Amino acid sequence: MSDTPISLLERLRLRPDPASWQRLVDLYTPLIRDWLRRQDVQPADVEDLTQEVLGAVARELPQFRHDLRRGAFRRWLRTVTVNRLRNFWRAARLRPAVGGPAFEEALDRLADPDSDLSRLWDQEHDRHVVRRLLELVEPEFEPNTWRAFRLLVLEGQPARDVAAALGTSVNAVRIAKSRVLSRFRREIEGLVD
Repeated sequence: MSDTPISLLERLRLRPDPASWQRLVDLYTPLIRDWLRRQDVQPADVEDLTQEVLGAVARELPQFRHDLRRGAFRRWLRTVTVNRLRNFWRAARLRPAVGGPAFEEALDRLADPDSDLSRLWDQEHDRHVVRRLLELVEPEFEPNTWRAFRLLVLEGQPARDVAAALGTSVNAVRIAKSRVLSRFRREIEGLVD
C-alpha cells in the first residue's frame, strides 16, 4: 500500500495497482454479498452477481468523480449494485417465479436516495466500511500499538488506565491512537463521509 496520503478511490482512479484493487475487493465483497442475499438472490447466483457488481465498479471507477457531496461513493456503489441486480432479474424473468412487482418496488426504493431502504444501505455501508477497514489496517501495527488504540478509542478507556494496563506512558498511548487514526483516515477518505 502507498504511504502517501492519497485515498483508496484516488489511487484506483489515478494509479491503479493490484494491492489497491484487492483492498477494494476485500472491503466491499462482504457488503455486496449480504445485500444480494437479502434481495432474494439464490445462493448459487450471489457469487456471480457479486463479481458482476465488482467488475462494473472496476470498469466504471475511472470515470467516477467524487462530487464532494456526502455519501457520493456510497450512492454510486448503490446505483451500480441496483443496476446489476435489475439486469439480473430482467434476464431471469424468462424463468418462472423470479422478480415480479414486489421486487421492482424494492429496487425502486433502493434507487431512491430518500427511501427507507436507501437510508438503511447508507447506514449499513458506513458501519461495514469502518469495521472492515479497521480489520484490514490492524496487521500494519505492532500488537501493543493496536491494543492501545483499541482500548482507548474502541473501548473508551481513559488514557491513564490504558497506559497502566500496557505498562507504557500516557503519551505513548496517545501516539498509538494518532498513528492508527492517521492510517485509518487515509484509507477511509471518500468512502464514508
